[in-house]
Amino acid sequence: MIIVVTDGYAINPGDLSWDRVAALGRLTVYERTPAELLVERCKMAEIILTNKTPVTGSQIEELPLLKMISVMATGYNVIDISAANKKNIVVCNIPIYGTASVAQHTIALLLELTNHVGIHADSVTAGEWQRSKDWAYAKTQLIELSGKTLGIVGFGNIGQLTARIAKAMGMKIIYTSRTEKNTELGTYCNLETLFSSSDVVSLHCPLRPENTRFINKNMLQLMKPSAILINTSRGQLVDETDLADALNNQLIAGAALDVLSSEPPSADNPLLSARNCIITPHNAWMSKEARQRIMDTTSENIASFLRNEPIHVVNGLI
Repeated sequence: MIIVVTDGYAINPGDLSWDRVAALGRLTVYERTPAELLVERCKMAEIILTNKTPVTGSQIEELPLLKMISVMATGYNVIDISAANKKNIVVCNIPIYGTASVAQHTIALLLELTNHVGIHADSVTAGEWQRSKDWAYAKTQLIELSGKTLGIVGFGNIGQLTARIAKAMGMKIIYTSRTEKNTELGTYCNLETLFSSSDVVSLHCPLRPENTRFINKNMLQLMKPSAILINTSRGQLVDETDLADALNNQLIAGAALDVLSSEPPSADNPLLSARNCIITPHNAWMSKEARQRIMDTTSENIASFLRNEPIHVVNGLI
């Protein structure tokens, strides 16, 4: 079985091993694959492994040997599922791998906006403490989270783990989701109540056509001037111009984002220069442990397919 990895660098920049996958066939790993090279590199492939490299319908038509595409992520919107179905190509994904890592990153972003560890560590390195007339100082207001309300939009695995961590710090939890959960982790409420009542709003919902850019001027106006927005879900949930305006006009206190609508962002993205806005490069999922789970599940996807018992199939071809 000929296996081609189109963009292996993000999953494995060198600290993991491809051996389990290589044991299942003749493996070729490309760190990155431009669209114009995909067909050439995959023309003999029977299995393609991709993380974020799109595999389009026209490309699938030019890959006559292709039998399986395994997406090394949960989201599989990079694959033309209709084209794969027409050619009876099984498409698999990694359903759960980064719950702990993303929840941890969410809390890290929250703590950075409330404790400003980076700013203060940099000030010490720059010699400000040595020059200070006082034994202690704060360059920004520090915020205690105990007693504050965290509103979580989307209460799946990541949202619930984030709630558990925040609750351990003394935060009150409210949440909204498509269905009310039978849980003691938090109190269910509608979206408008969540935005108007929360000191922190954290997004953990999947992207759908109906919620694209639902974080807009109208929703942001519901938030407290002291409130914080965190997004470790999908950048397209947010109208970035409206959020930048809300930050710059102090309608809300701050934002911390791991995702943007276009990645990497363009130089003119308004959030790059917005007031009190922290942005990390979509790396909440990238702990070594989470990436190892991706590698392990990918090898299981392939091995199961070779046994004619495919798992984690997202296009109904079982």
